[in-house]
Amino acid sequence: MKLELSHNRCSGNLIYFCFMKRIAIFASGSGSNAENIIRHFIDNESFEVVLVLSNKPDAYVLDRAKKFSIPTLVFTSDELNNSLKVLDGLKNYNVSIVILAGFLLKVPKYLIQSYPDAIVNIHPALLPKYGGKGMYGMNVHRAVVENRERESGITIHYVNEHYDEGATIFQATCDIDPHDSPEEVQNKVQELEAIHFPKIIESIIS
Repeated sequence: MKLELSHNRCSGNLIYFCFMKRIAIFASGSGSNAENIIRHFIDNESFEVVLVLSNKPDAYVLDRAKKFSIPTLVFTSDELNNSLKVLDGLKNYNVSIVILAGFLLKVPKYLIQSYPDAIVNIHPALLPKYGGKGMYGMNVHRAVVENRERESGITIHYVNEHYDEGATIFQATCDIDPHDSPEEVQNKVQELEAIHFPKIIESIIS
């Protein structure tokens, strides 16, 4: 679903919304973390997920957003890097914090400058280990298993101009059994994501 961004500006009887913390979620895939975040804030009077953005028009996260009647915005890599389409969309919805939940493109400098210390990412490993370009999803979990790590986990961090190098906000760990497969490690890490990510977001913006 792709909606025109043409409302929710601070005027008239909409002024109330401008005092709420308004959250945008970027995702490239299924969007399980995105849905957890949406559910966490759905009845919250102070925080609201107002927009879901994706660089993939067939990403299942868009269907999840539709289920909750949340507007979406789809863009290409070129539009992200060489136009104001994404920034205009965020401004139209008066977004105050941006959450990356499985978003695979690098965030451009202009967007980071527009939202200083207000773009937050979750990484499925204990940074600084297993971070950087190409280290996402199962790529991370395979590397953890191949290197016989005894623990893994999640890192929630601010986003800067370099992959996975922003200041760490929170980490949580899980034990890795020597016989665990990458898929089993993934399941353990996803449990941590579901437990901690929405709560940490709320603590950041409270």
